[in-house]
Amino acid sequence: MSLTQIHVVEVGPRDGFQMEATFIPTDLKVEVIDLLGRAGIEKIEATSFVSPKLIPQMRDADEVMSRIRRFPGIRHTALVPNVKGAQRAIEAGAEAVRVVICLSESYNRRNVGLGISESLENCRRICEMTKNHDIGCEAILALAFGCPLEGVISEERVVGIANQLIGMGFGELSIADSIGVANPAHVRRLIRKLAKEAALAHYSLHFHNTRGLGLANVLAGIEEGVDTFDSSCGGLGGCPVVPGGSGNIPTEDLVNMLEEMGISTGVELALVMTAANKLQQFLRRPLASYVLASGTRKQLFEGAAAGPPAPA
Repeated sequence: MSLTQIHVVEVGPRDGFQMEATFIPTDLKVEVIDLLGRAGIEKIEATSFVSPKLIPQMRDADEVMSRIRRFPGIRHTALVPNVKGAQRAIEAGAEAVRVVICLSESYNRRNVGLGISESLENCRRICEMTKNHDIGCEAILALAFGCPLEGVISEERVVGIANQLIGMGFGELSIADSIGVANPAHVRRLIRKLAKEAALAHYSLHFHNTRGLGLANVLAGIEEGVDTFDSSCGGLGGCPVVPGGSGNIPTEDLVNMLEEMGISTGVELALVMTAANKLQQFLRRPLASYVLASGTRKQLFEGAAAGPPAPA
């Protein structure tokens, strides 16, 4: 494992928040995003410019994007469904946009009402718009490891669509295990195939922890040279159509694992944990983060050195 620096992409404020039925106040959203920026997370998916009728949680997208603090070296991105959403994101001050295409024809139609070919044309138009405004644009290849409606997605389909996006001018592609069905062997195989047959892009990986393999899949990606991973503060998120479909890998757990292995992230873990605790307190339930629940190894050893607590 030769990589010594890993880049963390925080997706909780979009991918995580949108799954919450209780509206998260705008002030809290801004506070959490600012804490994550202060923590040094280089890319933060701050919101989504979708119809508030479809996702009410994102109805304050314009205000969130315009209010968050801008830190040197930190990019705030937004998920956009179409050109109209991209225009809103640009006007609100997004420094990059992300667009999703599902690699399953049936799920893509269910998700956005378009076939894959129509979504590819949508991606092309958004990419052209961002170039005209000199901001970043990234495509997320969702369901790359499997679909709840169609089952396994072939590696050839992933490579084929990746090459179409590269041909449009996308240089950043995120390969997403949107429902948590990937395993380390599959991750290695797919990344090797992309590196060989669709090499003209920088790839990142997005894992859900539905079956407890999220961090194992991260390690498999690192072994194949991937240096950028999505994660979510507190492990928020999930897939509404998968029974027990838990959230994204928790940012605290990802950062803690990498730093304990001697792999730098540049992220101040304590600030991420502060942000996750604020969300945990607001949502009034424990979040799916091991580090948040049990502390770091350093904290455990410090507690052991201090001795057992005094009897009550």
